[in-house]
Amino acid sequence: MSHLLIVDDEPSICWGLAKLAESLGHSVATAASAEQGLEASAARRPDVIVLDVRLPGMSGVAAMHHFRRILGPVPIIIITAFGDLTTAVETVRKGAFEYLLKPFDLTMAQRVIVRATESLSPPPAAAVDAGLAQDGVEPIVGHSAAIQEVFKRIAVVAPTDACVHLRGESGTGKELAARAIHHYSRRSSGPFVAVNVASLSESLAESELFGHARGAFTGADQPRKGLLEQSHGGTIFLDEVADIPLPLQVKLLRVLEHGEILPVGADRPVQSDFRLISATHQDLRQRVAEGKFRHDLYFRLITFAIEIPPLRQRYEDVAELAGHFLDGLAAKNGRPRPALSAEALAELQRRPWLGNVRELRNAIEHAMILARGGIIAPEHLPPPLGEMVGEIGSGLIFQEEAIASLVRQWAERQLRDPAGEDLYDRLLKWVERPLLQTAMEHCGGQCLAAARRLGLHRTTLRKKLDDLGIGDS
Repeated sequence: MSHLLIVDDEPSICWGLAKLAESLGHSVATAASAEQGLEASAARRPDVIVLDVRLPGMSGVAAMHHFRRILGPVPIIIITAFGDLTTAVETVRKGAFEYLLKPFDLTMAQRVIVRATESLSPPPAAAVDAGLAQDGVEPIVGHSAAIQEVFKRIAVVAPTDACVHLRGESGTGKELAARAIHHYSRRSSGPFVAVNVASLSESLAESELFGHARGAFTGADQPRKGLLEQSHGGTIFLDEVADIPLPLQVKLLRVLEHGEILPVGADRPVQSDFRLISATHQDLRQRVAEGKFRHDLYFRLITFAIEIPPLRQRYEDVAELAGHFLDGLAAKNGRPRPALSAEALAELQRRPWLGNVRELRNAIEHAMILARGGIIAPEHLPPPLGEMVGEIGSGLIFQEEAIASLVRQWAERQLRDPAGEDLYDRLLKWVERPLLQTAMEHCGGQCLAAARRLGLHRTTLRKKLDDLGIGDS
């Protein structure tokens, strides 16, 4: 049997956790403040402490130092409903056994308490250098449960050298998360090199990533360090990693396994020590299944994965994000910060945000320009991306996420109809006709050219055109 100390200013939390601990056979003391908790621990030494971050008086983060000084390596379970990235990193660095986000279910709390009572060793993260800087990195804004889970995972993985893979839609802030991991790592004094793989042409990607020797190809008058070598001692962030050509995937895997980079045209490899963070909005598992991504590289990249939630899964953060962008844009432009009307905020909170946080920032900047220093009203906001998708005739460009959203909405409506059948074939025909028609028009009615652009065999395209009644001119 162990003795637990629960420190939280919410009586219901103390009562619920106390009952849970007692049902597991442990004795419990509760306190409503850190100061009361320190007094209780002096009266009877706890084996495990459950500690809230926000407390009246001394904060839970500050109290951790005092509990450690008095009690030594006692497991401390941090609980909070107001976590941010700095708090998550700080508590992990100070040796928090676990970081629970309110509201949490009792099953999860029970598992954590059981683990804590079974081992009184400090967690591995306690060994992280406490002298690392904790500010200076662009903040990831929000207090929703979804984004706090991201904070927690960043805090846990940052002190390690593990490869990290960030999954998330375009505009969710994957590079921001990558920079935070680098900032809170032991490599923070080294370079952070961000590369969008999709922006590299296939012919130059190898030279850009691995560098080249003098004379390796026409125009290579001087040797050049590649981006992987430039990342030595720091972190390289490969965004849209799913677009790496297959031949380069083999070379990248060798670099990760042996730390050796072979520049184009060179006969000897160079050593480079870097941490790799990758990201994509695509499904890498599907790419592996299609034979477009090596399975051995896939398993190397996803040592530790973090899912960056879309904005539609964290609507409670919209107001805080909007305020953050208003502050930043006003300071950047040297203008007073405009107010956001209640109606404008309500409009922001109802939108689907298919472009995620990036779309929200652009909407705020658009509104600030039109408001010209006055109060931002709904009419100052740009049309939402969801409405733009419907205006195909006006030639507006929309994102892949918007198409996916429309398909989901259509599928949900069809699936609610008990008589709905053959949905796959119906959707395929619906999408296939305009795609093939557009390709043929773009290629001047030439079937061979259109087949090349579509990635189809000419015979296959010809059959589809015949089946759909689309003739080439």
